[in-house]
Amino acid sequence: MNKKFLYFLAAGHLSVDINSGSLPAVLPFFVTEYGMDYTAIAGLMFASSFLSSVIQPIFGWLADRGSRQWFMGLGILMSGLSMALTGFLSDYWAIFAAVTMMGIGGAIFHPEAARMVNAVSGENRGQGMSIFSVGGNGGFGFGPLLAVFLLSTFGMKGTAFYGITSLIMGLTMLVLAPRIRAAAEEDKKTAGAESKEAGTNDWSAFSKLTLVILFRSTVFTSISSFLPLYCIMVLGTSHAVGSATLSIISISGVFATLVGGWFSDRKGYVKTLRYGCCLLVPCLAVAVFSGHIWAVYAMLIPMSFAMQGPYAAFVVLGQSYLAKSIGFASGITLGLSFSVGGIIVPVLGKYADTYGIYSVMVLVVIISAAAAASTFLLPKPKNTCK
Repeated sequence: MNKKFLYFLAAGHLSVDINSGSLPAVLPFFVTEYGMDYTAIAGLMFASSFLSSVIQPIFGWLADRGSRQWFMGLGILMSGLSMALTGFLSDYWAIFAAVTMMGIGGAIFHPEAARMVNAVSGENRGQGMSIFSVGGNGGFGFGPLLAVFLLSTFGMKGTAFYGITSLIMGLTMLVLAPRIRAAAEEDKKTAGAESKEAGTNDWSAFSKLTLVILFRSTVFTSISSFLPLYCIMVLGTSHAVGSATLSIISISGVFATLVGGWFSDRKGYVKTLRYGCCLLVPCLAVAVFSGHIWAVYAMLIPMSFAMQGPYAAFVVLGQSYLAKSIGFASGITLGLSFSVGGIIVPVLGKYADTYGIYSVMVLVVIISAAAAASTFLLPKPKNTCK
């Protein structure tokens, strides 16, 4: 494992995802400063994720056609500079375009960066991917805090900070990316690893993994969307107590991701994903059916480990199933893990409006059981993976 380059790639991941992580905290400022309504705000969230998730596999496919390590630097620059522009624009559609470009920047960065992480992690691909993932988790975790500080202190022009930091990190990435690629190729030769052409693509296995990711993404986004509301509306807690559930899940999720990567390298990626999905079912059931807030809080850390622990496992597993198309596999697994839930959750919101928040939480428990069951369809990878 080339830890020096691995940590640098994680820092690049942080610099990209801190923009997407900051956006939800910037939206209220758009309301107060520009008078946007909730429909307009929802449109910006859609712009930030949907298109980028759709095109991310395309950039993964391009990365597989030949090494394009400059994608990483370009993605960082596009993401940060676009986010910076949002504070200097007042026209809605101009802001919409900037937010869309921010999402596309992330789509350009992730597949190639995930390919490089796979290459420099040696035999510990789960641990390597978990370190890389912590950078993204940090971006989403600290982004809202940073955004509130910048805009409260400097006004809307405070978004310039994102552009300055992206210039520093993006240009540095462009300089170091060829060295990362050279080191990865040297490590590959030293280890006597099989060439890309020696691997095979198991599309049947990858389609089964995609099914798992669809269920998992729906559950993950549903918990983020509905768990605080369940605590407030059904259990009668305060807004602060309900919202704190997500903070606990996010903070413990950083540690869970690292532990999950270490565990997957030792016990296997299929087993790690299966254990995580199976653990989530009883944790969710206790939280939903107990009727007590203390039971919900008791389940938060186990739920975090169940959801975040297998993160590295399913990304590496996808790369192993599609050993000849690692970039494409990375684009699909990373893209779907964030986009599908965002598409399906509005439908669950309609269901909640009709039948109540408790009913939708019961439905989430059922979906988590479907995710767990689908992991038993996953075969052992043929390409140097547990």
